Amino acid sequence: MNNRASDPRPWELIKQKSGPSLKVFGSRYEYRLNPRNGKELECLILDSKDWVNVVALTPAREAVLVKQFRFGRAGVTIEIPGGVIDAGESHADAARRELREETGYSAENWTYLGATEPNPAILNNLCHHWLAEDVRRDHPLKLDDGEDITVITADIEEIKNALSSGRMRHALAIAGLAKVFDLRTKIE
Repeated sequence: MNNRASDPRPWELIKQKSGPSLKVFGSRYEYRLNPRNGKELECLILDSKDWVNVVALTPAREAVLVKQFRFGRAGVTIEIPGGVIDAGESHADAARRELREETGYSAENWTYLGATEPNPAILNNLCHHWLAEDVRRDHPLKLDDGEDITVITADIEEIKNALSSGRMRHALAIAGLAKVFDLRTKIE
């Protein structure tokens, strides 16, 4: 993927100002100059800490999943465990902590799967993906006040069925799972 003369160019930053204070995100407005047409555009940026998610596999190669209510969708989603990386915490430590807190599982065998940009149109953070293998449930759940989680396990066929039926749609969970499994399935 070489750069070409016709590739988009960075937009010059003209000025910034603070945006509203939000519970989970910081926010700011940036005013940038479009190099294609010379017009100034106001852009809302949500400042967020980086996130982590975990594809956790049991010795039987079933994935540990969580069901939880999500405010943005006003409904229950099926996801892989994950969350915000705390200040001063490495993404590796956050992955271990989130798996333990949300599911009660832990593992000795961990593999870093890389990072994705959750939504670079408005967010400035990364989501780090981890694989935990041969997980075992050996801790009680430790949920925060904003969580109400049910822990389930599913094999790859059950995951594919949840994807094809639309019961599983969380993009970051699917991105993490796709780094481990071939998720191609016929969408009905």
